[in-house]
Amino acid sequence: MSRRRKYSPEFKREAIALTRQPGVSCRQVALEIGINPNLLSRWRREADEEPDKAFKGSGSPRDEEVAGLKRELARVKKERDFLREAAVFFAKESS
Repeated sequence: MSRRRKYSPEFKREAIALTRQPGVSCRQVALEIGINPNLLSRWRREADEEPDKAFKGSGSPRDEEVAGLKRELARVKKERDFLREAAVFFAKESS
């Protein structure tokens, strides 16, 4: 049986902030940072209902680092895919 992962309040607040950007869904953010979409939705609901009492627990700095690296990797992959599509488009145009 696996151990339950703990996340810091800062990590949770940052994840919620990402969901508040226009055109971004909770599910998309959750998958990018490597957590369950239902968990992120629950964090957001808790923060909306009682902002002062939300996120009293403690997480490990390692979890935050891993999540940050996953976010960066997802961003870099999107950039790579965009550039790959642009290269294919311009190769077709110049032919």
